Amino acid sequence: MFTGIVQDLGTVVDVDEQEDGVRLRVSTSLAGDLRPGDSIAVNGCCLTAVGESAEVPGDGSAGTATLSFVADVMNESLRRTSLSRAARPGGRVNLELAMAAGDRFGGHIVQGHVDATGSVAQIRPDGFARILRIAPEDPALLRYVVEKGSITIDGVSLTVSSIDGTALEVSLIPETLERTTLGGLGTGDPVNLEVDVLAKHVEKLLSMKDHS
Repeated sequence: MFTGIVQDLGTVVDVDEQEDGVRLRVSTSLAGDLRPGDSIAVNGCCLTAVGESAEVPGDGSAGTATLSFVADVMNESLRRTSLSRAARPGGRVNLELAMAAGDRFGGHIVQGHVDATGSVAQIRPDGFARILRIAPEDPALLRYVVEKGSITIDGVSLTVSSIDGTALEVSLIPETLERTTLGGLGTGDPVNLEVDVLAKHVEKLLSMKDHS
């Protein structure tokens, strides 16, 4: 389980395309905390670390080596998420380690199971903040979204500021713009969306009650 609080911006350093998907190598300071089989959220997608972490060359400015981890992304995940866009050398990705017992719960319950992709329909300034209007591929997803409720966009826990029949809006503070990939989004860019899991459970329970 995750909380949607991004812990680091990682960089994809290698993409090994295979018949069943791709194997990503991602450079991040979090790699030292990963062991084979551990979960990590990459742009909101729960992936499993494969093998031990390894060093990769530094960024050139500091001249130091950084750690990296490897994770497999199967074709199903590539089809259902925006990772196919981020899965390229030099791509930046939002990273969060799985929540440990006793950690602070800073965001909301996030499973790392992407419900759908959407796209940035509009970007506009609002004082020091920036408003993103996000249109899901299937507007039916919006039945799980409420104003002032939570939603995960590319692994970032955000509060819905407004919603209508075709899209939702979120307001991003400068800290979020700087510390996540959301600050670099442009109009038309794809994003991963995960709605509040509680809403889906309530819908199923009510549906079962209606048919009982």
